[in-house]
Amino acid sequence: MKTENEGRAGLLYGIGAYAMWGLVPLFWPLLKPAGAIEILAHRMVWSLAFVGLALIVLRRWGWIRELVRSPRKLGLITLAATVITVNWGLYIWSVNTGHVVEASLGYFINPLVTIALGVLVLQERLRPAQWAAVGIGFAAVLVLAVGYGQPPWISLVLAFSFALYGLVKKKVNIGGLESLAAETAVQFLPALAYLVWLGGQGTLAFGSHGAGHTALLVATGLVTAIPLVCFGAAAIRVPLSTLGLLQYLAPTFQFLLGVLYFHEAMPPERWAGFSLVWLALTILTWDALRTNRRSRAAIAAATAAGAAEAAGPIETAGPIGTAGPAEAAEVTGPAGAAPTAGR
Repeated sequence: MKTENEGRAGLLYGIGAYAMWGLVPLFWPLLKPAGAIEILAHRMVWSLAFVGLALIVLRRWGWIRELVRSPRKLGLITLAATVITVNWGLYIWSVNTGHVVEASLGYFINPLVTIALGVLVLQERLRPAQWAAVGIGFAAVLVLAVGYGQPPWISLVLAFSFALYGLVKKKVNIGGLESLAAETAVQFLPALAYLVWLGGQGTLAFGSHGAGHTALLVATGLVTAIPLVCFGAAAIRVPLSTLGLLQYLAPTFQFLLGVLYFHEAMPPERWAGFSLVWLALTILTWDALRTNRRSRAAIAAATAAGAAEAAGPIETAGPIGTAGPAEAAEVTGPAGAAPTAGR
């Protein structure tokens, strides 16, 4: 019962995290007349404040000593902070200038870009279905490029920056909350310096448009930290394959907001491009689920065979002999899930 409740809670945490990421386009326009770069700077400054407070409450500081002693990890954290700065800044600008649909496309094609980076950088081998999905995704970009009259650069920059960010985080290999604290620590001084410079120029929006607007700018830290905390809670309670499926909630919500709430145009060529992307993701998801089932079945068979071999002559001894399959099923729970890139 406890495991079932934990799984249900993890699913709710995961849905909550991706739903918040999907609905965040509703938040950034509330921060106008602040410009995208000022909003980005506030997000960096206040994220560090809230994440630092969370680490104080949790008393999780041991990772800092290990990080400081590793120049390689410090370099990777700096690279991650740089890449996510580009991603955050472009996303905020896209939403506040009427490109929500194009931004959502970036997160739809992100899994395909992640796979491509795995082949190019990590020299991973793809299954035929994965090759097919990547090929269809490439065709979708060509269709959209023809429709736009230029490559969908917003989508491509968002997809590649987030995929590269995920690759760097994989190499750093520290917790999500700790990683965000380290990254925002790198971002903090440049962001604070920019806000001070804006104040000196007399163009700082912070504090100039009422207490409500000021509170919203401060809340950029919470908007960054809360979904990450929910995602971390989900990651330890549900299989990664489940998180891999949930990740499509965020761009789906963003797309629906762009079309239904912000009333962005969807000409036929854009529908064609998105349809190809959705086809590629369907193939990718089907292949991941099939591979996951096969992996779990293989692990279950191997575990059962090992238990039968160890049982030897007492294999048919009533309750002892029937305990094996149940124990094997427990062993092949979340550990049997194929790892899927999360957000």
